[in-house]
Parts: sequence; C-alpha cells; structure tokens
Amino acid sequence: MSHLFLVRHGQSEWNLQKKFTGWVDVDLTPHGKLEACKAGEAIKSTNVKIDLFFSSYQLRAINTLKLIKNTIRNNSEFTKAWELNERHYGSLTGLNKEEMKNKLGEKKIHEFRRSWDIRPDPLNQNSPYHPINIDIYKNIPKENIPDTESLKDTYNRVVNYFNKKINIEIINEKNILISAHGNSVRALCKFLFKLDEKQIPKLEIPTGNPLHIELDQKLKIIKCRYLDQDRAQDLLVF
Repeated sequence: MSHLFLVRHGQSEWNLQKKFTGWVDVDLTPHGKLEACKAGEAIKSTNVKIDLFFSSYQLRAINTLKLIKNTIRNNSEFTKAWELNERHYGSLTGLNKEEMKNKLGEKKIHEFRRSWDIRPDPLNQNSPYHPINIDIYKNIPKENIPDTESLKDTYNRVVNYFNKKINIEIINEKNILISAHGNSVRALCKFLFKLDEKQIPKLEIPTGNPLHIELDQKLKIIKCRYLDQDRAQDLLVF
C-alpha cells in the first residue's frame, strides 16, 4: 500500500487579489505560509514517513512544499516538474475574476474556469505574463509551453507525468507528497477517482489542506480524506 498526499499550495498573492494566475510565478501571502505550516502539522500527525516529494515549477507550490518539509523535519531533495503547473488561463491571465464576471457574465467565467475542454483566448506572446518571458521556464522547450489551456489540456500533461514518473513509485509502495495547484490537483483527482466530465466541474480543491489517499499497487483507492475536516470539500465519490 502507498500513501499519497495531494496539497494545493497555500493562498498566493494573486489568490488574495482574485486574479487569474495560471503560469505566472507569484509567491504565498503570510496567510498562505501559515496554511502551508498547518498542512505540515496535519501530515506530521498521520505518522506516515514520506519517501518522495514533488512540486510544480512555481514558487507558490515550491514554497508550500518547503514549509511542509521544514514542519515535518525532512531535508531530503524534491523533484520539480513543470508538468504539475497550474492550468494556463490564456488571455485571462492577470485579470481580476470579479471584474471579468461583470464584463463577460458569471456564466461565461464559470465556463472558462470549470469546463472540461473550453480554452480562453491565447495569451499574446509579448505579454510579460507569458511563460516564454518568465525566467523559470527558459529550459523548457518552447513547443511545450502553452498560450492557453483547458482543463483537458492540463489533465493530459499532469496525468502523463504521473504515469511516467509517479505511478511506478506507488507500485513500489513508496509514500509520496505532491505540492501543486487547484487545477493540477483536480486533474489528478479526476484520474484517480475516475470522475467523468460532468462531475469534475463540481470538484473544489481547498488551499493548504492535504488530501490523504491510500492506494494499492493497482491505483485502487482504499481510503481518502482531507486532513483538516473543518475545511474539507466534497470528494464526490467518497
């Protein structure tokens, strides 16, 4: 059996400002750092020894993981993977969600945020928010860097990485922690819980609240729960 912990990063600066963030590299707020430390305490209370740690390329996920590792007193190396990044929000990147609701309508923004295969318009490559203009992505082949993404696009890259790099570790009964983002965690949940396209829009992922999943070697879920039950969201299937 393997223990898998999925953690959406703590509150980021753009979460607080209600901006579409996507691949833009923003840091945690003080509240987000506290959420990360609390996540570490919750994980520590399970008494599960974590063997391998993964995060996205993005600062808010990396710093969440560092704070968790510091809290559980683990100084091992961890793997950063751009494939675990947040969904790219295209031309919505950097815009305020409430202002865009007023401009485009709540239904349209909900469609952009929660639909399965609808992409926002592409982000202009001259934008400072485009990943090709952000230093941390300089070593990623340009053909792999999106201008916009749907949740389906995000799912494909996240699950492809999971199957290539993480699945084998679960087969070998390693315990794993992944620090990522709302949509990359949603993508993994869709895959692991076998959610359909009508269920996935309803799945909300809270910040800084570890989802603890126990899996057998065939990826069958034995048990799962949010460690902070006061902020738990409906898992739809459990």
